[in-house]
Amino acid sequence: MTEKLFEAALGVTSPWYVAATEFDGAAKTLTIRVDFKPGSRFAVTGSEGEHPVHDTVDKRYRHLNFFQHECFLEVRVPRVKLPDGSVRQVEPPWSGKLSGFTLLFEALVVMLCQQMTFAAAARLVGESRHRVAAICERYVELALAQTDLSAVRELAIDETSRARGHDYITLAADATERRVVAVAEGRSADAIGQLAAELKSRGCPAKQISSVSIDMSPAFIRGCAEHLPQARVTFDKFHVIWHANAAVDRTRRIEQRTAPSLKGLRWSLLKDRSRLSVAAAADLDNLIAHMTTIRTARAWAYKEQLREILERKQINVVRSMLAHWCTCVMRSKVAPMKEVAAMIRNNLAGIIAWAQTRQTNGFLEALNGLFQSAKRRARGFTRLSTIRTVIFLIAGKLSFRAINPHAA
Repeated sequence: MTEKLFEAALGVTSPWYVAATEFDGAAKTLTIRVDFKPGSRFAVTGSEGEHPVHDTVDKRYRHLNFFQHECFLEVRVPRVKLPDGSVRQVEPPWSGKLSGFTLLFEALVVMLCQQMTFAAAARLVGESRHRVAAICERYVELALAQTDLSAVRELAIDETSRARGHDYITLAADATERRVVAVAEGRSADAIGQLAAELKSRGCPAKQISSVSIDMSPAFIRGCAEHLPQARVTFDKFHVIWHANAAVDRTRRIEQRTAPSLKGLRWSLLKDRSRLSVAAAADLDNLIAHMTTIRTARAWAYKEQLREILERKQINVVRSMLAHWCTCVMRSKVAPMKEVAAMIRNNLAGIIAWAQTRQTNGFLEALNGLFQSAKRRARGFTRLSTIRTVIFLIAGKLSFRAINPHAA
């Protein structure tokens, strides 16, 4: 009766059956022995029909816990003899993608690791962190091999730090589906080449990419020109405004040496005015009233003008207004903002493209935040393969159902 109950619970069907069960209370383990009926024939991948059993090997699979007890399947696995004389091992229907685990156990591990660190998931399931990471890495690579990238036309590319110092990786995301599709080491022009090569290997040739959103890194610009020659480059508004905000803050820090009243105004100058408190807005208005004498106030005004220009959608209007804005800034005495004007002149085509494409890296910045949070919880990642696995688990929007019917 017990064996029949476990057969139903495990989904074991003919010719397989549960031969015996063994519960060890001291070791907190449940072992279920699975066998097959004598005279059974089995099919194997790559060979038509069913074949007779040649011999057997004993296999042990880790399964989902039975309450608080670890559960193992000990299986007499057949090897069959094919018509050509070769011998092949049969894969039981519950066998996972990594040796020694069932599909249900692996599905649980992948689900947990999408929400927590490998170490935390390993503690929950009672396995080593390395075995848990190996399961996830295997599933990610299998899912990527089956991912269809034939519809990808627009990319968002950005870098993120993988460790302290200047150690980076570069991510490429499908700008339409908002999912990471490729990961490369470094943040150079060669990293763009690595991304393009990975996309090509999965059915997305470089000529297919019509638009790419990047920051104004010279290395990224050169890399896109070399490896994504058909793609129109867009520098989104948020990167441009980020540089303008940095120029406002540099101006404030320089000027506050002789104007102590500027101290404490940093966030009032950088935040959207509509989000300021009444007191902070009043302080900002008081500063703007002295625009003719305080360069920080003029820098803030230039930044707000730039923000308004980039809200427009007519390319010719944006081009004309940006040219006029740059001329006015270059004639001013606000040195940090002059650097922004020079940058805009040097990258005018990509900035103007924003008016038409409205393509942004904002969602990729949010995904970067999730990855950095995972990295901190795990106290850092050392191997690129581990970093790659974590990023795709978090942001790849991968489907594991075709690999494992129990997975999400």
